[in-house]
Amino acid sequence: MSNEHFWAVIPAGGAGTRLWPLSRAGSPKFLHDLTGTGRSLLQSTWDRLEPLTGAQVLVVTGVAHVDAVAKQLPDLPADQLLAEPSPRDSMAAIGWAAAVLEARDPEAVLGSFAADHVIGDEEEFRACVTAAVAAASDGHVVTIGIEPTHPATGFGYIEMGDVLGDGPARAVAQFVEKPDRQRAEGYLATGRFRWNAGMFVVRASVLLDLLAQWHPELAAGLRAVAADPSRLAELWPGLEKIAIDHAVAEPAAAEGRVAVVPGGFRWDDVGDFASLGTLLEDAHGLPGVRVLGDADKLRVLDSTGVIVPGTDRVVALVGIDDVVVVDTPDAVLVMSRERAQDVKGIVDALKAQGRTDLT
Repeated sequence: MSNEHFWAVIPAGGAGTRLWPLSRAGSPKFLHDLTGTGRSLLQSTWDRLEPLTGAQVLVVTGVAHVDAVAKQLPDLPADQLLAEPSPRDSMAAIGWAAAVLEARDPEAVLGSFAADHVIGDEEEFRACVTAAVAAASDGHVVTIGIEPTHPATGFGYIEMGDVLGDGPARAVAQFVEKPDRQRAEGYLATGRFRWNAGMFVVRASVLLDLLAQWHPELAAGLRAVAADPSRLAELWPGLEKIAIDHAVAEPAAAEGRVAVVPGGFRWDDVGDFASLGTLLEDAHGLPGVRVLGDADKLRVLDSTGVIVPGTDRVVALVGIDDVVVVDTPDAVLVMSRERAQDVKGIVDALKAQGRTDLT
């Protein structure tokens, strides 16, 4: 695709608490190689976007991660790395990037793609982005809806409506929050629903103008920061903390302003260790054992699960099925794989005890 006005925006935030103790506030999951490719999730995101945008990429991250991001992305110009003084949720991060792009190029189109997702069939992904850019040219906010492979309860859903124009884009009938299993099964049975992966393609000026309809102070604040970066420390703490889905996508969908391009590529947000296990291959000679790291450090007898050996210690498992073991220098996690979503509770408890050194 050749589009001089298209920019990729990579929000690189969040601590990935359900991947503790591997992912921490000081070293979040997007900085880690979680697929064994030798590239971090952030670097992999850059790799699949580069054929679409070249160097036209903005990364928005927290001040604590600026140096690590710059080190992992040496080709990213310094003025294309935006450092948030504090987390203000996805609308502030993406909106700030939109305001910067609007000031540079009034015709700019941005595509927002999280730094911590895993995507298969990258050619199909890029074809979907190309279709989304075309659909965004008429003023739509465009998202990419992932074809569900099972009735997941951990994702939001998008209901597709009528076809728009000659391409694959369809109107968004509604966004739906994470359903229970019965409702998720009903969604899949209709064939009209897709997973919401949080990918948005939209003209920068359109995004900010829509934001100004429902959250005028937030839109004005973001444009003020872009116009005068020296005011960042002054204005940022007062910006409303809200997700882009609630701030723009949902109300815009109610007005018929949102389109969806169906995506048939494999997608995963690597939300927990159960999800991570589906991305890894069985360790050689250990059926049912998925390993991220050095399998030589394992001794496994009649056991299955997801193992992350991160020290020189030998990790031995005997007679345990569907277990998760994560070994790090200062913390060890052992749990059943079915309770993978509950790790966040451990992080919350450690924070309550003041153990920020572990979180």
